[in-house]
Amino acid sequence: MSGSRQLYRIPFPIPEPEDRNLIVLGVESTSHTLGIGVVVYKGNGLVEIASNIRKVYTPSKGGIHPREAANTHIRNAKEAIEEALTVSGFKLREVDAVAVALGPGLGPCIRVGATIARFISSYLDKKLVPVNHAVAHVEIGKLVTGLADPLIIYVSGGNTMIVAGKQGYYRVYGETLDIPLGNLFDTFTREVGIAPPYIVEGRHAIDICSEWGRDFIPLPYVVKGNDLSFSGLLTAALSVARKYAKSDRKKLGDVCLSLRETAFNMLVEVAERVLLTSGKKSILLVGGVASNIYLNTKLELMASEHGVVFRSTPTDYSGDNGAMIAYTGLLNYLYGVTVEPLKAYVRQRWRIDEVEIPWMK
Repeated sequence: MSGSRQLYRIPFPIPEPEDRNLIVLGVESTSHTLGIGVVVYKGNGLVEIASNIRKVYTPSKGGIHPREAANTHIRNAKEAIEEALTVSGFKLREVDAVAVALGPGLGPCIRVGATIARFISSYLDKKLVPVNHAVAHVEIGKLVTGLADPLIIYVSGGNTMIVAGKQGYYRVYGETLDIPLGNLFDTFTREVGIAPPYIVEGRHAIDICSEWGRDFIPLPYVVKGNDLSFSGLLTAALSVARKYAKSDRKKLGDVCLSLRETAFNMLVEVAERVLLTSGKKSILLVGGVASNIYLNTKLELMASEHGVVFRSTPTDYSGDNGAMIAYTGLLNYLYGVTVEPLKAYVRQRWRIDEVEIPWMK
């Protein structure tokens, strides 16, 4: 995916640099996607997303194999960088800084992007900017929706959490206690034999399967305060599917439908509770699962009940991508957050609430 060049206004004040047209190359490789993006700061708070190239590793069977994914990223790296630069219209030597996602994620995969970014930074004497993958999902969502200070619902294959900005950090108000929502859907559909591929024509296999069913089956609904637990839900859904739905398409559809609705209802309940306690006036949905129309519909209804704005990150930027790393790298660069290439360490468990956010102070 390259996409057209798009201009956005940063929804909060930032320091204005002396030089305009700052160019940042972003490298994302924390999981199944190698993303290379280029953003340009045009001045007066305007940012242009000049290119956003994605090369996605898809396993032939099972879940993500970190080493296979990393090797795929290595094979695709040269082509992805060249394509991103061609689409953007810039030469590599014209780039002012290189931003890279150093975590959280899969170690072998992160190391591919880190190695690429360290090399470019060292060889061309460009500033290297460290980026937290989770922060990047949030910041690109805020940029493209125009929301400056929303309650953030972050759902993906590797993360499920409710966060909000407070005193220069993103505070985690609630999160999964075991497996993330995206992993729940991927594991279930894989175990019952309807995936991979997990995404077909923009829809997850769980949604396609849900259309086969009609009846709701009670499944474990586990909410603990503001936190959620999906492992019991997964176990119960698999048990029902294996017992009754092996040769019954409608019954399997009933399980898929019930699993999806239960999981989404748990998430909406927690999000609503945090919304009321945090006092936020808007809700932003980010991460790979943000493209799910059923989750969007539920959150729209919840937001309308409380008279707050709801926005979801567009599909081009909801999944892992290089533009989100480049943009968050730009913000870090404007605030002087850089790192020496030899000290650009991979951090597989780099939590979002460990990152200082200078533009929120």
